[in-house]
Amino acid sequence: MADEKQKINLNRVSMPKQEPDVRAHNFDEVAQGYTMEMAMEEASRCIQCKKRNCVDGCPVNVQIPDFILALREGQMWDAARALKSDNALPGICGRVCPQESQCESVCTLAKKGAPIAIGRLERFVADWEKAQAEKPKPEIAPPTGKKVAVVGSGPAGLTAAADLSKMGHKVTLFEALHVAGGVLMYGIPEFRLPKDIVQGEVEYVRSLGVEIVLNAVIGKVETVDELLADFDAAFLALGAGAPMFLNIPGENLNGIYSANEFLTRTNLMKAYLFPEYDTPIKVGKRVVVIGAGNVAMDSARCALRQGAEKVYVVYRRSRSEMPARLEELENAEEEGIIFKLLTNPKQFFGDEKGWVKSMECYEMELGEPDESGRRRPVKKEGSEFIMEVDTVVSALGTYPNPLVPSTTPDMDVSKKGTIVADEETGETSKAKVWAGGDIVTGAATVISAMGAGKRAAAAIHQFLMQG
Repeated sequence: MADEKQKINLNRVSMPKQEPDVRAHNFDEVAQGYTMEMAMEEASRCIQCKKRNCVDGCPVNVQIPDFILALREGQMWDAARALKSDNALPGICGRVCPQESQCESVCTLAKKGAPIAIGRLERFVADWEKAQAEKPKPEIAPPTGKKVAVVGSGPAGLTAAADLSKMGHKVTLFEALHVAGGVLMYGIPEFRLPKDIVQGEVEYVRSLGVEIVLNAVIGKVETVDELLADFDAAFLALGAGAPMFLNIPGENLNGIYSANEFLTRTNLMKAYLFPEYDTPIKVGKRVVVIGAGNVAMDSARCALRQGAEKVYVVYRRSRSEMPARLEELENAEEEGIIFKLLTNPKQFFGDEKGWVKSMECYEMELGEPDESGRRRPVKKEGSEFIMEVDTVVSALGTYPNPLVPSTTPDMDVSKKGTIVADEETGETSKAKVWAGGDIVTGAATVISAMGAGKRAAAAIHQFLMQG
């Protein structure tokens, strides 16, 4: 037994990626994925624990040891089936899930060395399947005769639609934008999540029999009550796409964007390919991004790729409190993004034409922890200073768009504008209506939204089958 333990490889296989000085000037995917040999080597590290902590650590309970074992044995179709039986979006999850704080954090090997690179293996299997010309069709239950409306085609909506369709229900997915995918399309840059990967996953959901209706702004073209006249149940996966603002002087100057606008114009509307795509976007030479989450890192790295000479991330706390994934922080630093920590904006100043030209900031120091568990930033008196800037992106977070809640008056909504729903089932106060993802929790991760979609689909199925 001692000899066996000594044979365990505690070092994960590194994933190739573009060199920083190259990738900082293009929108191609940074991480380039495992080769078959790399994937096999990494899969061979899995010790196939009897107690499957990694499965419990996954919000959608992917049978991780099963797909890794099949991969290790070269049974690629079995690996793909094991992966997709619980996850309709593995190509997406393998790229943007925070595995380091979920499945990988509870991997047995993490106690002694590096955990299995579950996300990288998930990505590899998903990409392998996508490359195959012929794909076996998944099992779909016989038609139940029940109809379900899913509103929103982000991760929660796509997951719920896929599961409900496989259960035999007729699902119609309504998307407000001109392309399906929600935040996966407008919020996450091409270099982190290629859009052909997202659309491949959308097409998989469509192949299950889901009808996708685009340019359908529920709350305008139809209310939830009008949907329920035609459907037996509805799942609201509206996301949280309304931006938060600083509410400081000068914030309405030209050249100051919300991250929502900046990323939507860059990603969904492909401003980085102007003039091939007719979406101009002004990115100056000195760009400041305010915030320190993944959205802030995405904004900063997009600005760099669109010609900025210097890009600063301004954050009021220290590095250890930054909420972005460590991988994204490291990538940003490698590419030359400059972090100005313990710094907070006070006001913006503009030129005679109304464009932002500078930002007054003050220094911060950390006090006692607040309700988030992070140390509360406190202003240092007399520490004001000026930064010369010509573009600002505010990445402070988001809150729910009030359109659907405001047109559904008999549905309970919290003070923050989120829909009140049962944590386990997604059931709302309104009959026949479930909700999940960011519209319930506020802005969170892709995989947590998928977990909510999965749980709601199971609850809706149970409800429909009782009727």
